[in-house]
Amino acid sequence: MAKRDFYEVLGVAKNASEEEIKKAYRKLAMKFHPDRHQGDDAKEAEGKFKEVKEAYEMLSDAQKRAAYDQYGHAGVDPNMRGGAGGAEGFGGFGEAFGDIFGDIFGQQRGGGRGGRQVFRGGDLSYAMEVTLEEAAAGKEAQIRIPGWEECDPCGGSGAKKGTSAKTCGTCQGSGTVQMRQGFFSVQQTCPHCRGSGKIISDPCPSCSGQGKLKKQKTLEVKIPAGIDDGMRIRSTGNGEPGTNGGPPGDLYIEIRLKKHDIFERDGDDLHCSVPIGFSKAALGGEIDVPTLSGKAAIDIPEGTQTGKQFRLRGKGIKGVRASYPGDLYCHITVETPVKLTEHQRKLLKEFDESLQKGGAKHMPTGNSWTDKLKGLFGA
Repeated sequence: MAKRDFYEVLGVAKNASEEEIKKAYRKLAMKFHPDRHQGDDAKEAEGKFKEVKEAYEMLSDAQKRAAYDQYGHAGVDPNMRGGAGGAEGFGGFGEAFGDIFGDIFGQQRGGGRGGRQVFRGGDLSYAMEVTLEEAAAGKEAQIRIPGWEECDPCGGSGAKKGTSAKTCGTCQGSGTVQMRQGFFSVQQTCPHCRGSGKIISDPCPSCSGQGKLKKQKTLEVKIPAGIDDGMRIRSTGNGEPGTNGGPPGDLYIEIRLKKHDIFERDGDDLHCSVPIGFSKAALGGEIDVPTLSGKAAIDIPEGTQTGKQFRLRGKGIKGVRASYPGDLYCHITVETPVKLTEHQRKLLKEFDESLQKGGAKHMPTGNSWTDKLKGLFGA
C-alpha cells in the first residue's frame, strides 16, 4: 500500500513552520497512542500512530524535509533511521509528552537534550496595607522579604568543606530518568538527586547541603498613584531562587486598602455620608464637606430630605489606568435632634401643630402616604 503524503498525515500545509508541525504531531500522537485504545481499535490506532511518528521524524528534520520536498518518498530512506515501526520508535512520543508536561508545570530544561534539568523558582506573595490617601497619591515603601545568599563555608556547593559532590549513579548526572510502561515513555526528575545530577554524601553543616542560607532582605517598592484594593505589583526576580541554576521566581505585592473613617471607594469614585441638622435641611444653606484634597462647599436647598445626593466632579481618585479622576458623592442624612430640653419640646410641639394646619403644603410625602393607607384599609 502506497504511503500517504507526510504533510497530509499531519494535516499541515507544505509551508508549515516547525512549531506548527510539532504542534500537529503532539495532538495526533496523543489521539492515536495505542495505550488509549483497546481491542481491534488499538491495532488501527497503533498503525496510525506509527504513520504519524514517521511523518513527524521526516518533516522535523530540516535535511530530510528538504529531500522529501524535492523527491517525495523516494528521497528519504526509512532504513537509515532503523525503521519507524520498532518498539523503540515510541520514544518520540515520550519526548512530546515531556514537552507538554514542561509547558504545564513551567519546567525549564538546560544543557540541551539529556542535560541537567533546571527549574524556575517559586513565586512569593506579600500583602501590603495602604491607606486611602496613600493609594490615591502613591508612595514609596520598604518591605522585608525572605531572601537567600550563598553559603560561605561550602562556596555554594552544598558539600562539606574538603569534600565534593559525586555524579548521581541513577541518572548519570543528567538529572532525569525515563519511565516506560509498554509503549508509553515519560521523562521525569531523578528521584535520587532531585534533578541536580549530583549526590552529596557529606553535606555542609552550615546549609545542610543546600548551598545557600536564608536571610531577610529589604526591598524598595513604589506604589503607583490610584492603585486599588486587590491589585498586585510584580517585582521580577525577587521570588524563590531557581534550582540547578534556574531563574528565580517573582514577588507579587498584593494591596489591601484600609477602611477609611469617612470615605468608601467604588472604583475611581468616592462616597461619604454627610449628616445635617433638622433646621439646615428645612431652611437650606451652605455647608462644608470633606474631600481628599481639603474642604469643598455645597449648597443645601430648602426642604432637603435624607438620601439626597450631591455629586462633586473630579473629587474622587484618578485610577492607575484612568485619564481623569472619579467623582465624590455626598449622601445627605437628616439628623433627628435628641435629648431635648422642656423648652425645646414645647417649641417643637408648637411647630408641629403649625405644620399640621398647613396640610400637604409642608409635608407632601407624609400626606401622600397617609392617603395611600386610607385607600388600602378603606378608611
